[in-house]
Amino acid sequence: MIDFLPAASSEEAVRHFAARLSFETDVSDVADDLGGDAIVVVDARGTRSWKQGHIPGALHLPTPEIAARAASRIPDGRTVVVYCWGPACNGATRAALEFAKLGYPVKEMIGGFEYWAREGLPVDTVPGTVTRRSPDPLTAPISAVSCDC
Repeated sequence: MIDFLPAASSEEAVRHFAARLSFETDVSDVADDLGGDAIVVVDARGTRSWKQGHIPGALHLPTPEIAARAASRIPDGRTVVVYCWGPACNGATRAALEFAKLGYPVKEMIGGFEYWAREGLPVDTVPGTVTRRSPDPLTAPISAVSCDC
């Protein structure tokens, strides 16, 4: 039997969860912020993955190219939101680290491209944009635009 660990104090919990929200965002929040001037979304995957599908409006900047190309691609005053394939991939974490080393404010989009697509959000592909599709009912609400959280 595994011993149950008590919850952290409320003060520790506030620090922990506030810190997480300063480092991470989710696909619904990114979808809401697209088109504004607060964020720039960066796809850190390779070219073949990018061509297979990506978030509309995202910049393609693979992690190995961030140091050399970020200054010419990222507008001043924007928070960079990075993504890779999905939760089982740490590519977005690596990309976020590269942006942080360069002094950019940065967040990781949790769930990655997998959850963007699974929630039925639009996807750009080589032939064109695939508009909203039915979300995977195991990962997103089927009767609402978002989880309302």
